[in-house]
Amino acid sequence: MSAAREKANHQISSKRSLLCVGLDSDPLKIPRIFQSMPRPVVAFNSAVIRATRSCAAAYKINTAFYEARGLDGLRDMEESLEHVPCECLSIADAKRADIGNTSRMYARAFFEHWNFDAITVAPYMGEDSLEPFFAYEEKLVFVLCLTSNPGSADFEEQALSGGQPLYRRVLERVRQWGRSANAGIVVGATKSSELELIRREAPDLFFLIPGVGAQGGSLKESAALGMDAQRRSALINVSRGIIYPEGEFGSVEEFELAVARKASALQEEMEGIVCPSDDGAA
Repeated sequence: MSAAREKANHQISSKRSLLCVGLDSDPLKIPRIFQSMPRPVVAFNSAVIRATRSCAAAYKINTAFYEARGLDGLRDMEESLEHVPCECLSIADAKRADIGNTSRMYARAFFEHWNFDAITVAPYMGEDSLEPFFAYEEKLVFVLCLTSNPGSADFEEQALSGGQPLYRRVLERVRQWGRSANAGIVVGATKSSELELIRREAPDLFFLIPGVGAQGGSLKESAALGMDAQRRSALINVSRGIIYPEGEFGSVEEFELAVARKASALQEEMEGIVCPSDDGAA
């Protein structure tokens, strides 16, 4: 089993949590208390991490929010990554993939230069475009399979000539491409009717499940249907629902307390699903 997968599963078991905190940090949305600081996004991310580290098994950095700001944004991403606790899984939500030479450079960038534990990738250029990522056997590679956005119907859910939807073909291929249990898929929480079937067909894959909260996915269904037989190997990503609590904050401490409350409430809801026997004993 890959080191990244072992790390994530250890956190899931020890914290009784599937929570992945998404750092989709928009300078225009972060509270005013951070705006006057020298590095507002880094200060904001650091506060979110401090507030959630006891509940979170992983952190997902959506690279678009940093790349959009050029070099300053990339520096913020790099420094924010340094604040992610070493025991938690770090995910680059980059959705990369290209011809082999280019993918090798992408893999080197995210797995060597920035040393993320995991990355999201797109499958539609085929095996040779993803092999450079899977070659890092100690990492985790999350392949887009059935995503939470409405546009997933345009391609992912379209039936192939034999009647099988495209996402099911992706699922089959990912199971073949992974090495040392380093393969995973992205399945949207808004697709709960398909999630049970996907987990049944892919008991060995690690699931990354976005779409809970602002996008309307069910936390309970995603947790119950997404975990493997050992009640692990799944992460539920929540971004806006945690990092942008409502209200005005007079201090960083007030902001952290509001974020911690949101994260703790989600973790408590997950705990009863990850460890149902404990609930019965109580």
